[in-house]
Amino acid sequence: MSSSLYRRKMRRKNALIILAALVLVAAAGFVCLLVGSSHMGWRQGLAALLGHGSDAEIRILRAIRVPRVLAALIAGAGLSVSGLIMQTTLNNAMAAPSTLGVSNAAVFGANLSIIAFSGGFLSTGHNLANFAFGANPYATGLMAFLFSALSVLIILALLSVRAFSPGVVVLSGIAMGSVWTAATTVLQFYATDVGLSAAVIWSFGDLGRATYRTDAIMLFVVAAGLVFFLLMAWRYNALLSGEATARSMGIRVDALRFASLLLSSMITAVCVSFLGIIGFVGIICPHVTKKLLGQDHRLSIPVSALCGSFLLLLADTLSRTLGGGAALPVGAITSLLGAPFFVAIILTKKEHS
Repeated sequence: MSSSLYRRKMRRKNALIILAALVLVAAAGFVCLLVGSSHMGWRQGLAALLGHGSDAEIRILRAIRVPRVLAALIAGAGLSVSGLIMQTTLNNAMAAPSTLGVSNAAVFGANLSIIAFSGGFLSTGHNLANFAFGANPYATGLMAFLFSALSVLIILALLSVRAFSPGVVVLSGIAMGSVWTAATTVLQFYATDVGLSAAVIWSFGDLGRATYRTDAIMLFVVAAGLVFFLLMAWRYNALLSGEATARSMGIRVDALRFASLLLSSMITAVCVSFLGIIGFVGIICPHVTKKLLGQDHRLSIPVSALCGSFLLLLADTLSRTLGGGAALPVGAITSLLGAPFFVAIILTKKEHS
């Protein structure tokens, strides 16, 4: 087979994969939009989406389900691409948005906001009514984001002292994550029943808390990150050939790693601060994408984003289907899907060693 024929065949294959990914995401979004405890038919759902039908149906579609579907599309894309970029820059197949302890730091920040300032020992005590009055989801999200950002900045500051190597980054992330987990445990030990319950519920990955405002914030951050990653796509491709090759092409590898890890961690921090912990999206989707399309980041970045959106839409649909009228935490569904996949990666790596 001639090289030109092979290239045409590969371009056709890649175009079909991208088209299939777009169709799957659109279909999953449509199904997710019409699934719920109200048992609304698809005709009723479409009518409500267009502003027809009862006030309750219109409110359910426009105020609850549409923001939820948008959150799945945006957060799934952001978490998936963040995982892909981390795996490339750290040269580690196990790398994910939690590598730098971002999720652990977000949990601590949210717990501090909920337990100390809303439902715990510093203000409202055991009074549930006072907690409901004092809790502010944006304050909780802001605290989660600030501590996530702080965690990333601490690690990057430590790496400025040592050589900026992938192994050091991973070990620093594990250590920092352990520190945040220990701090969260101590904080929860002193919490009241109300504050502890609220903090634990927040940690569940839940798309039901999404609003148009939170979706807009996530969209701004995720879109900015995707644009940057796409502009750097050829640099990531060069990095796959080795640091020496990338440096010989004039790429500042350390600066690229720094900017990529910081931006991918910020994307994760924003998504986690609004939706809670949603695990394994950043591991499953990049690996599936690389199996289908290879390592070319010009293709793998957008397809990984579509794959992440599809996975989170699927998980959200399953969470509301299996919940028996109540939506299960979507983070639990992604973990159930991701744990076997994670084990499979470990076993595959062991076989190749």
